[in-house]
Amino acid sequence: MTTTETPDTLRRILDYSSRADPYPLYAELRKTPVAPQEDGGYVISTYRELSDILHNPHLSSDVRNLSHPMESFDQARTPSFINLDPPAHDRLRRLAMRHFGPPHRPGLVTGMEGDLRAVVGGLIDGFEGRERIDIVDDFAYPFPVTVICHLLGVPREDEPRFHGWVDALINSIDYDPKTDPKEKLENGLQARKDLQQYLGGLLEQRHGRPGDDLLSRLANDDGPDGRMTDEEIVATANLLLIAGHETTVNLITNGMLTLLRHPHELRRLRDRPDLVVPLVEELLRYEPPVHIIPWRAAYSDITVGGTVIPKGSRIMLMLASGSRDPKRFHEPDRFDPDRRDNQHLGFGSGIHLCFGGPLARLETQIALTELVRRLQGPRLVADPPPYRPSPVLRGPIHLHVEQTDG
Repeated sequence: MTTTETPDTLRRILDYSSRADPYPLYAELRKTPVAPQEDGGYVISTYRELSDILHNPHLSSDVRNLSHPMESFDQARTPSFINLDPPAHDRLRRLAMRHFGPPHRPGLVTGMEGDLRAVVGGLIDGFEGRERIDIVDDFAYPFPVTVICHLLGVPREDEPRFHGWVDALINSIDYDPKTDPKEKLENGLQARKDLQQYLGGLLEQRHGRPGDDLLSRLANDDGPDGRMTDEEIVATANLLLIAGHETTVNLITNGMLTLLRHPHELRRLRDRPDLVVPLVEELLRYEPPVHIIPWRAAYSDITVGGTVIPKGSRIMLMLASGSRDPKRFHEPDRFDPDRRDNQHLGFGSGIHLCFGGPLARLETQIALTELVRRLQGPRLVADPPPYRPSPVLRGPIHLHVEQTDG
């Protein structure tokens, strides 16, 4: 494939008409593993090259290292650690991890299993007597959002307020000034400000009042790395609130859709619930919740796959394409929960490996196991279902399922 063809392939991937099945286009893209773009950026789409650059210390996550600033970013705000480089990234991630997992709270996620099962059970109880359910609205959204609200200390009754903010933020992630209305960007920036103001108000209530929720712990932490500023805490909470439920909603929904398309695997999981761990890993490879990292920067010249990417260039990482690379995975377009050596890119790799991955895995394992066990003869109403607008966080916006026996 020539480099003039590659931008057209990328445009087709980003276009909504390809949302239901972008994988054939990813195969086209992989013919040029490191593809220069008309705007001076680069697109990386193959597993080896993605793995290499994700571990390259010259890859920057800080928008300030781009030669041409991106209009969709508000550079005046305090960035979350996902948009920072070491050593600032490492310090903030350590401070957050002190209260989220090992080594300081090693039992946090596993200790939540009972509560997670109770939430799932209550949601499925609500399906009783209903012939049709929406896996997204009735289950995959309320489950993880309940969990992340509890972890952060966000009142559950405030969820409808930030639901709209999160939707506007997600829709603005892939803003393209050439094709998108300015309103898309403005809505995203306003939602970011509103959400930060809301979280800042919650944080003010936590100072001097130690509690068990994450906002309280961060507000009153005096660990070896010092304490986060209020702006850093709000940025971290903002990140966790969005990433803590948007990716899990997609993973659960994509998982149920995949099982309904593969009834043999659905029956296997129903009979053998212990198979859910490798099954979720295969879902993260086969139908991941995050398809694209829309930008990274080169803060010095980087050579990837024999191509020199100049300092300051914007780099787009096609994670879902890498996880379907036939040079890395045997029969990559086949859903195979028994797959071995499944080192997928579903949660990224390198220093920005998904912070909440262990929780998302456990939530999805419990959700799929219980849905498969308790739904009565589930059948898809529409295939493909309608998808969310974003090609970055890809998943159905609705997944209607009928129960056909019981």
